[in-house]
Amino acid sequence: MTKNISLNKILLKYSGEAVAGIAGQGIDPKILHYMSKEIKSVVEQNIAVGLVIGGGNLFRGQELNQDGIDRVAGDHMGMLATVMNGIALRDSLERNGIKTRVMSAIPMPGIVEHYDRRLAIHLLDEGFVVIFTAGTGNPFFTTDTAACLRGVEINADLMLKATKVDGVYSDDPKKNPEAKFFKSLTFDEAIHKNLKVMDTTALTLARDNNMNIKVFNYESEGALLDIVKGEDIGTLISNG
Repeated sequence: MTKNISLNKILLKYSGEAVAGIAGQGIDPKILHYMSKEIKSVVEQNIAVGLVIGGGNLFRGQELNQDGIDRVAGDHMGMLATVMNGIALRDSLERNGIKTRVMSAIPMPGIVEHYDRRLAIHLLDEGFVVIFTAGTGNPFFTTDTAACLRGVEINADLMLKATKVDGVYSDDPKKNPEAKFFKSLTFDEAIHKNLKVMDTTALTLARDNNMNIKVFNYESEGALLDIVKGEDIGTLISNG
């Protein structure tokens, strides 16, 4: 339950697919506007928000690697896709009156700022939403791992992973109506059950640094605000 967790700073993780809308690819401005309103409702509660967004709506390096593209080259292209999503989300947030900065793990002067932990923490303390892009800056690491890493680095009280289902299930609930819903899990349970909510590297990093993760349905309007207010929704993954 998040009622026992005092929230002053969160790390929010969206997949790239989340901004694609019905089309399944590209960027849907309506989805960005919806996300911006949800994030704004949290910022108005004086909660600092760091954000990581994937790039799967534009490019998936792993899939193209299976078709013969070099994995490192594919991952670098995927990192660039996250920067594009970050810039698009920044524009939407700023149009909704939210001060926002985009930081990239790959230097891109003149486009976005290079990631600097101390500057990021300062900006968060000043009320900026900080969007972390380009993953960890290294190939072979997912944006889930990047989200856990940035969450730990900025001392986030909770990481929130936005999905299209209500939390963590034993199987895909959209394909298997008998799938079991987990209200809470330990990191070790999530890893050993191979629930696919996150890759093992991300879960292990969060576990070893005692950073709780809340998995929730971002399509449920107001869910993000309800969580920061202490409502017991979604699935909490913790050390127990």
